[in-house]
Amino acid sequence: MTAVNIISFLFIFFLSISGVFLKLLTFTGSLAAFAIGLSIYIGFGWNGLIVLGIFFASSSLWSKYKKEKKQSLEKIVEKGDQRDSFQVLANGGIPAIMAICSFIYYDVAPWESLFAVAIASANADTWASEIGTLSKRKPRLLWSFKEVDIGTSGAVTMLGTLAAFYGASLIGIAFYMLFTQDVIVLFTVILFGFIGSLLDTVLGSTLQVKYRCKVCRIKTEKKVHCNNRAQKIHGLSFMNNDGVNFLSITLATLLSYLFYILIF
Repeated sequence: MTAVNIISFLFIFFLSISGVFLKLLTFTGSLAAFAIGLSIYIGFGWNGLIVLGIFFASSSLWSKYKKEKKQSLEKIVEKGDQRDSFQVLANGGIPAIMAICSFIYYDVAPWESLFAVAIASANADTWASEIGTLSKRKPRLLWSFKEVDIGTSGAVTMLGTLAAFYGASLIGIAFYMLFTQDVIVLFTVILFGFIGSLLDTVLGSTLQVKYRCKVCRIKTEKKVHCNNRAQKIHGLSFMNNDGVNFLSITLATLLSYLFYILIF
């Protein structure tokens, strides 16, 4: 192992652990972040780590931004802003797989572009969720346009939709600058990163499990609410928000690969 690799290994390790002290990650979340960071470094070097870092830093920033205004969401969403291993793997698992595939099967597929699409999709969805909840207008369900409570999975706001586009664009531009790709690849990353966010909304409204509290009657993602087991009212029991995130990122990445085959 070279000195550069040792320094990189230590950097990834300390950055992952620092997430615990900054209350951005749980301990298991930091372990998952270390595994993902190491995988991406093996596949794409420091350029890949920078793209990953932009996603992690920007999404963490927005999760902390105006946190007091988001406190009402704690009754609805399953998890808080301190990411555990499942959340980290749901968002970073596909990018890590693309990195390992690039290391093993370098000439088989455009792994760099697929990696960027996966990161862009995760970033777009995170920005949409964190910024969209600050909208002054209530979100609407994607299919019926019915107004619902803030934090409801499968609902969108104009602010959140714009945030998703900007989140995908940030990753696309960073990837373009660091990996010196063709302009068409830049637009592909932005397009399918944004599509990934839309897929997350669709899957959230159709497949994600939802419950109703038997005490306060609120709709929630939590199995237990008001110290009582909530009643399932919608979706697949195994499909929580982490599952939706992972599936939407996977689909966006696969769709971008099909698009790549058609274009190139």
